[in-house]
Amino acid sequence: MGLATGVGRKTAFEAVVLAAGSGRRFGGDKLTAAWEEGVLLEGALAAAFAAPVRSVTVVIGAHAEAVAAAARGFDPRTVIVHAADHAEGMAASLRTGIASLPPDAEAAFVFLGDMPRVPTAVLRRMAQALDDGAWAAAPVYRGRRGNPVLLGRRLFPDLLALTGDAGARGVLQGLGPRLALVDSPDDGVLFDVDVPSDLNR
Repeated sequence: MGLATGVGRKTAFEAVVLAAGSGRRFGGDKLTAAWEEGVLLEGALAAAFAAPVRSVTVVIGAHAEAVAAAARGFDPRTVIVHAADHAEGMAASLRTGIASLPPDAEAAFVFLGDMPRVPTAVLRRMAQALDDGAWAAAPVYRGRRGNPVLLGRRLFPDLLALTGDAGARGVLQGLGPRLALVDSPDDGVLFDVDVPSDLNR
């Protein structure tokens, strides 16, 4: 898995998987719904562990026990943190994840727990973009920006100030050329699961 490859790089990367949502549109506990040979969350975890990172942190909230069990069952090295204010929206989960990172963390991949098909090939190219001086990196498929995003440490204060149901989009908007856009080999950077029928797409 990818954890070992994060050691000794120029930049100390971590991974944060946001998995605190209630799955309201899905009708319940979305992240432990059946997906391929396991559960939906495992797709995001597989990508996170394949990234060039030192650690993988999963932020839990709604359905906390089930999601934590799924994450630990996938890989016992997973760090679990609970977003007490997860009902506020994605910003609360993102704040919790960023605040939990090691003090020397220089950048964080932010994965979404309901995106199971992220192509791992794009992750190393995103990491290289930060090594080359970008402040953040995001994958692009056919002109559409997707997830995960990779956020450099200088953006952490802005992330910790986010509120409501906003993710990192607002933080990225003003970066201009400091945001590296990295071509993705497929549409896995756009594919997410919102309702049960999406599991069969």
